[in-house]
Amino acid sequence: MIYVSPLSALEACAQDLRPSHVVSLLDPETIAVLGTPPGIAPKNHLKVSVNDIAAPINGHVHPDSSHVEEIIAFLSGWQPDAPLLIHCWAGISRSTATAFTALCMYNEDACEFALARLIRERGAHASPNRLIVAHADRVLGRDGRMIDAVDAMTPPRATYEGVTFSLPHAPDVDLRSEAI
Repeated sequence: MIYVSPLSALEACAQDLRPSHVVSLLDPETIAVLGTPPGIAPKNHLKVSVNDIAAPINGHVHPDSSHVEEIIAFLSGWQPDAPLLIHCWAGISRSTATAFTALCMYNEDACEFALARLIRERGAHASPNRLIVAHADRVLGRDGRMIDAVDAMTPPRATYEGVTFSLPHAPDVDLRSEAI
């Protein structure tokens, strides 16, 4: 399973879920002081230093291709027999974009719209970061379909902080349907 959570739930999720791999996507100041949760091997904790922005802003680190390539390389080392935990500050944008990337990686023939629909069903608050998704779309060779699927998602439920939710790495749903 793939789990998505806010930073505030990281420690409890790591303890309860016992993930083999963790992806942290946080601003440079926070990532610099973030420790690896107990029980997680440091080599299995990817710390990505990016701000949650949808376009470059002076003084901020925007997600770029190198960040997404690093995420994809890290996710390639994850074996789905153990949980994967992905989090950002609020569990709404950077983490859901990364979870969408993981779903697209592990379901190469699946319709991006069906995967985006699954994210919406499991995380009503999900609002995947468009920069991460656009770079992942390009790196994974999805020809714009990932960003189109995110753009077609129904509006997210407004919230300050998301709740932890799970996604099967290989969903048992019709992954060919384009309806969101």
